[in-house]
Amino acid sequence: MTGGYLILERPNTGLVLSTNARFYAIVKPINDEVKPESWAWKWTDVKLTSPQLSRESMYKLSLNHLTLQCVDSRNPFVEHAIQYAIAAAHLASDKDKEALHKLFLQGNLQVSAFSSFYFSSLDITILGSNDFYSYRNQIESLGLPLTPESLGTLAPFASITFNSGESNGANCKPEVAKTGLGSSAAMTTAVVAALLHYLGVVDLSDPCKEGKFGCSDLDVIHMIAQASHCLAQGKVGSGFDVSCAVYGSQRYVRFSPEVLSFAKVAVTGLPLHEVIGGILKGKWDHERTEFCLPPLMNLFLGEPGSGGSSTPSMVGAVKKWQMSDPEKARENWQKLSDANLELETKLNSLSKLAKEHWDVYLGVIKSCSVLTSEKWVLHATEPINEAIIRELLGAREAMLRIRILMRQMGEAAGVPIEPESQTQLLDSTMNAEGVLVAGVPGAGGFDAIFAITLGDSGSKLTQAWSSHNVLALLVKEDPHGVCLESGDPRTTGITSGVSSIHIE
Repeated sequence: MTGGYLILERPNTGLVLSTNARFYAIVKPINDEVKPESWAWKWTDVKLTSPQLSRESMYKLSLNHLTLQCVDSRNPFVEHAIQYAIAAAHLASDKDKEALHKLFLQGNLQVSAFSSFYFSSLDITILGSNDFYSYRNQIESLGLPLTPESLGTLAPFASITFNSGESNGANCKPEVAKTGLGSSAAMTTAVVAALLHYLGVVDLSDPCKEGKFGCSDLDVIHMIAQASHCLAQGKVGSGFDVSCAVYGSQRYVRFSPEVLSFAKVAVTGLPLHEVIGGILKGKWDHERTEFCLPPLMNLFLGEPGSGGSSTPSMVGAVKKWQMSDPEKARENWQKLSDANLELETKLNSLSKLAKEHWDVYLGVIKSCSVLTSEKWVLHATEPINEAIIRELLGAREAMLRIRILMRQMGEAAGVPIEPESQTQLLDSTMNAEGVLVAGVPGAGGFDAIFAITLGDSGSKLTQAWSSHNVLALLVKEDPHGVCLESGDPRTTGITSGVSSIHIE
């Protein structure tokens, strides 16, 4: 919500909201028995299934060297998540490697599609909530209005269509746009958490207790997921998206990139368990403070349908501008940092006022939810009412300053952080009844927009967005991070023996 670009450099802060859009990783063995002949083999096969993409990939895992070979199509985020999670399991198991290998080698001797024998022992299924992907085309093709209700008619984990590719059907690619909810970070964290729980490295039924590595199990998941995600991306990013996936909504200050120096040397041949050991013993200096929206405030995300933006290229352009005009850049960043802090302060103050004066707070929010912001002062009739409305208006002013400064930075860097089309849409949104703030999240551009509304005013906003060709997504704020579930999310029953991890 705040901290775009600034969050890349310590000690700048960012407010990060997690949502109820989640990735699920389901881990299970193929069978419950271990065939004696499998002990002669020190490798196992890992099957990765993505039902939404109608894709199934096979990986060959060496239990001695922890190397992972891909038989067909690759997914680097999942690949690194599997390797690093299993390396952590080897490190945690210490002398009891035999019990760990037994977990991997559960399965019957089977015949593969290319007529060789393998032990298909580890089965991983990945599912992503519909809100990670754009289904505008499907809704429009059905003649449905661009509303959350139309999105709600889609089946959970709806299929993602592919283009025709070449004439023979080869090289087909998904015809899907992402909605900017951090899908790669969510997926990576889900796979890491599911494997670590399945292999007994962490216990997500009580993830805050101290685990096998002298820190909480959530911290272990965080460190391994950060390393896996950075390695898959080919760079060390700020890590806010992985941290949010693990811990939920928060105030975040990034870690020093040097803490992942061990991950960088993983490709040079250093044994993977030593790499993991270095990462887990590293000086992780990120800062994380619990944060959530004040009561009776709701997060809404809208998809304008104007095409996505390339975050790496936009970040590169801003960094180039910083180097070419450092004095102006520092001035802009300091003002942005101050405005971000002001918005955070106002929101925290509103949470405090709600706790101390709930009845008055409830009345003010209810009254303001049906009015545009310039009329809110009409209800500042008592000292507490006035204090609440002052903080509401202060939050709006801080957000307006943030937007101005972000636009100025974009103009100086030559990138559309808040494009004109988004500016018009956001101005219209902030002028609507019951809207506190609106903006472009993260790096900005032509991706989703967000709004924070008061009380029950959200339905009017989604209708207004629909008239502007903006599709309001179904996601809401959910301050929780990684969770353990006992059932398959595609069914209503409980699936025995399944470790199901879902995250935002």
